[in-house]
Amino acid sequence: MASATEDFLAYLAVERQMSAHTLDAYRRDLEALAGWTQAQGTDPVVLQADQLRLFVAAEHRRGLSPKSLQRRLSACRSFYTWLLKHGRVAANPAAAIRAPKAPRKLPQVLDPDEAKALVEVPTDAPLGLRDRALLELFYSSGLRLSELCALRWRDLDLDEGLVTVLGKGRKQRSVPLGSHARNALLEWRESTGASPDAPVFPGRNGPITPRAIQLRVRLLAQQQGLFKRVHPHLLRHSFASHILESSGDLRGVQELLGHADIATTQIYTHLDYQHLAKVYDAAHPRAKRKK
Repeated sequence: MASATEDFLAYLAVERQMSAHTLDAYRRDLEALAGWTQAQGTDPVVLQADQLRLFVAAEHRRGLSPKSLQRRLSACRSFYTWLLKHGRVAANPAAAIRAPKAPRKLPQVLDPDEAKALVEVPTDAPLGLRDRALLELFYSSGLRLSELCALRWRDLDLDEGLVTVLGKGRKQRSVPLGSHARNALLEWRESTGASPDAPVFPGRNGPITPRAIQLRVRLLAQQQGLFKRVHPHLLRHSFASHILESSGDLRGVQELLGHADIATTQIYTHLDYQHLAKVYDAAHPRAKRKK
């Protein structure tokens, strides 16, 4: 099992070019399966669907959420599909098993005034130019945290106002930059004199780490008077929600976010409808509830 798992993860890293975060999650899922089969005295190579259902049930009793169970089953399904393709098993026991349906939570977003208050951090503070450029870029382009960390100056075309990134699955996309983000990045670049190959946001040993950005965004939000849980992905959610609210172009938002499936983007339509429902309830005389 251990040898097969390492071979499978190497395949995901090299041929599927999955991120380190995804590889770590798959490793944990398969290690959980290996631990359970060992405790049961079961050979993972000849695992049957009924036995895998028992594993899922045991994980559910252990407190795993439906969303975590879905990911765990997805890892098992991909693993056994790969084993079957290489002739290491006779069948995929996970093929017909479905995890419990997880309730879909709507993402939280900042309203436009909150977003404006967050990104307009003072530039005369220590690291102020960097912080302003980082926040303006996040909110202007809706980048993923991993995409922003990996960004080099050569990926930015500040004359045209474009940023080019490699998203999930190593898919390249170009996203427009707003004028505020462009100006903030120009000021930051001038202050550093960085070369085209240098990280846009350097850390101690190379590019800044995701954890460093998470902590910095949380601190800056508090300093700007936003006492809610602010994190980098919240800016991506806010970017998508505000673009969709203004344009109504779901397909365009999908392209900007780099979503492979438009169903992933459709969650922002629910946010838009929720906002419209609140406006309706507050404004329509026949919608107001009696106290």
